Amino acid sequence: MVHLPILRWGVPYKSVDIATVPDFRTRAPYAALSQANIGLIRRDLRRQADARARLTAIPVAELVRLAGEAAEHFLHATLPLDSLSGTTQTPQDYVAQVSATTGMPWANVRRNMAKVHGVLSQVEEVIAGLTRGLDLSVMDSGVSRTDGRMLSFFPRTDALGVVLPSNSPGVHSLWAPATVLKMPLVLKPGSAEPWTPYRMIQAWLHAGLPHDVFCYYPTDHAGGHEILRQCGRGMVFGDVASTKRWQSDPRVEVHGPGYSKVIIGPDMADDWEAHLDLIVESIASNGGRSCVNASSVWVTRHGDRIAEALGERIARVVPRAADDPDAVLAPFADPAVPTRVSAMIDAELNAIGPDGPTGRPARDVTAAYRGASRVAEHAGGTYLLPTIVRCDRSHSLANREFLFPYASVVEVDAADLPSCLGPTLVATVITADRAFAERFVASPHVDRLNLGAISTTKIGWDQPHEGNLFEHLYARRAIQRLA
Repeated sequence: MVHLPILRWGVPYKSVDIATVPDFRTRAPYAALSQANIGLIRRDLRRQADARARLTAIPVAELVRLAGEAAEHFLHATLPLDSLSGTTQTPQDYVAQVSATTGMPWANVRRNMAKVHGVLSQVEEVIAGLTRGLDLSVMDSGVSRTDGRMLSFFPRTDALGVVLPSNSPGVHSLWAPATVLKMPLVLKPGSAEPWTPYRMIQAWLHAGLPHDVFCYYPTDHAGGHEILRQCGRGMVFGDVASTKRWQSDPRVEVHGPGYSKVIIGPDMADDWEAHLDLIVESIASNGGRSCVNASSVWVTRHGDRIAEALGERIARVVPRAADDPDAVLAPFADPAVPTRVSAMIDAELNAIGPDGPTGRPARDVTAAYRGASRVAEHAGGTYLLPTIVRCDRSHSLANREFLFPYASVVEVDAADLPSCLGPTLVATVITADRAFAERFVASPHVDRLNLGAISTTKIGWDQPHEGNLFEHLYARRAIQRLA
């Protein structure tokens, strides 16, 4: 069983308190994580300013260069796993380890590796998007001249604290640019996916970055809360319940459910069949475990036909072996979760919406193609099979999100779009109607807007979504200088 140590400003530390991570299939202990308690975290984080000073002294051009090297090391190198015992990790070790503790198929892990690699290797383009093209030299001097005007920025914090999830390694691309933005990182890994943030740190160190700008604290919920309290800026990932306490704290950027959507405009409604591949990709890519996966499809006509076609198509996505290159679905690390989630969906399917007698029950159209049960066992793993629900906009399942390929199909009047959608991380709007598209451009509830046939899962490095890391970490100040 491999051991992952705490990193206390880059120094490995083995705790007397050890938590084990099980293999999702056998439930046998697979990895041991040294646990950081609140006292240790609080004591270490008194040194945030020292770590910030260390990063500030490195020119941003050098950090960009190191990011490129770190990207290659993350993707290709054999890196330390536990320097206290001399354990190392090859790229294939990493793929197998992530898969073993999360259930994610190898192909999905590799796609997420490529996503992290892409952010680090193209970090200049990423930061250009975050800063809207600001000259990066401002990171060195704090002052920049653009078109004869002076711009100045100052850090809001000495370190970024991040409480991470276990659902998908791709989420780590959101905080990856922080190091180039000269911000030390204090990371709490997800309990079932400690591998990716640790490997990212080791890739940076292998590239030559000073070790004392990273903290890595496997810890419990109380330890995660302490990280967010002690750091001047934070990010937290999780469901509605786990992130609720931070929703009103402006220091903390909350990354919860995305409620991403595909919308077919009225001008394209009769051509819906041409977009089935895109919709299936938006729903099922990465096993449906990302906040950018579509969790609903909104149409103005043909709702029943679209739901049936999606149900038939997505029912072909079935459990496969972890090393099968065509594997998409991921089993759940806790085998009891699929049964609970499926029972929750079943309980809501026949619930009447708030419109009372005029409301209609929802219908799981996938059942006709996959069989009645949406829970499946395969090779020791427990899966939730893809599910398409046809329902009215008032139904509780119309705007829900789950960690598997799930989507509702909802038919509404064109005049009600986009006001009826609610908060939406990514909206793919398939339309050539400029006036219809402009409604979405004006909507304050859509964080990322794809105009045209673009999968909700397709991310451009120069277009940040769900918050802006630069603006989260830095504030602009007014500045004048006597000539």
